[in-house]
Amino acid sequence: MPLLVTAFILAATGWTALSLYLSARQVAHVLQHRDRIPPDFAASVAIEDHRRAADYTVACERLARIETVLEWALSLAWALGGIGLLYGLLASAVPPSLTLGVLFLLATAVVSIVAQLPLDIYKTFVLEQKFGFNRTDARTFIADRLKGWAISLAVFVPLVFAGLWIMRSFAGLWWLWAWFGLVAIMIAAPAVYVRLIAPRFNTFTPLEDGALRLSIERLLARCGFRASGLFSMDASRRTAHGNAYFIGFGKAKRIVLFDTLIGHSTPEEIEAVVAHELGHFHYRHVWYAILRGAAILFAGLAAFGWLTKQEWLLPSFGIDYRDDALALFTCMLLASVIGPLIAPASNWISRKNEFQADDYARRHVGVGPMVSVLIKLARDNASTLTPDPIYALVNYSHPPAPVRVRQLREAGARDAGATPEAAIA
Repeated sequence: MPLLVTAFILAATGWTALSLYLSARQVAHVLQHRDRIPPDFAASVAIEDHRRAADYTVACERLARIETVLEWALSLAWALGGIGLLYGLLASAVPPSLTLGVLFLLATAVVSIVAQLPLDIYKTFVLEQKFGFNRTDARTFIADRLKGWAISLAVFVPLVFAGLWIMRSFAGLWWLWAWFGLVAIMIAAPAVYVRLIAPRFNTFTPLEDGALRLSIERLLARCGFRASGLFSMDASRRTAHGNAYFIGFGKAKRIVLFDTLIGHSTPEEIEAVVAHELGHFHYRHVWYAILRGAAILFAGLAAFGWLTKQEWLLPSFGIDYRDDALALFTCMLLASVIGPLIAPASNWISRKNEFQADDYARRHVGVGPMVSVLIKLARDNASTLTPDPIYALVNYSHPPAPVRVRQLREAGARDAGATPEAAIA
């Protein structure tokens, strides 16, 4: 077996084993603390809700293990002959061309979608249904998938055609031109999503006049923030989970509140959620994330640019054909074992950003509403309050709720010269 394939299999197997080990730690830790509520939450979270969150976390983690093993098996299948086999089948019907390359990459995406679909169905109609979160019926599920696939196809095919044409036309510097194009797409994507894609799946209704809208508008004025609109989204059609998000840049910025959040939270708590999101914009977390993504993309595409021109790349995977699409997919396969090296650092930055946004919200709406909404969201979304520390360190993009609550109370206590417990009064 060629050295490169051997190294890839060993790396993929190693990352999979590590992921399963961390998952086992998470499940064991959550079950161990299933009957013990953290002190900061003892007065506000019932033991039944705490146990439900533990059971939900364990169920999700066990499903995630299956997904992890499935991804590992699919990667090995590609590496051990699947790439050449699939391309050969397509090449027997389509002559060498850009179209053949596009069809090959499209076929690899279809294989992944088909492999993942049974798990998506199970998660929606069994796991989420069991814990009372699913509100999606079969008709909506099918419609969502069909619309999502149609939009993906409409975006994927032109982009891949353009990418393969660039690889063919610009030789050694194709990756640089591709980088410019992808960065432009990264910047434009939020506005496109807001205006064209999101309305295909949900209804966005301007937030009604009233106390909630007035309090948010006052908050925006205090923070010097302008948005193109405040909207409520009909998330309850599909799920009972509550959330909110900001999206877009410049005049296209929108604040979107899930109707499930509005229905289960007080105006002060919703104002705290909005203040937290304002913190991300105040500290320019979105722009920094784009810059980091652009830098990582630059390094990755530069490596792709070198690898795709190496004569030994495709033969190392037992591929007898010559096609830029094959080289590109092989590079993406190799990159899949580099991602786990980057993820912990990205999650660390994300957690740091969350603490900054929490502190920004605390300074604008107070400790009480922030603590209250964090507790309520953890309870209503069945988020475990007792994750394994090592698992959370590697996998969590947001700090665990108990850590966030403790930091908020300690910051409030420092400001008030009181104990953390008294700071929320």
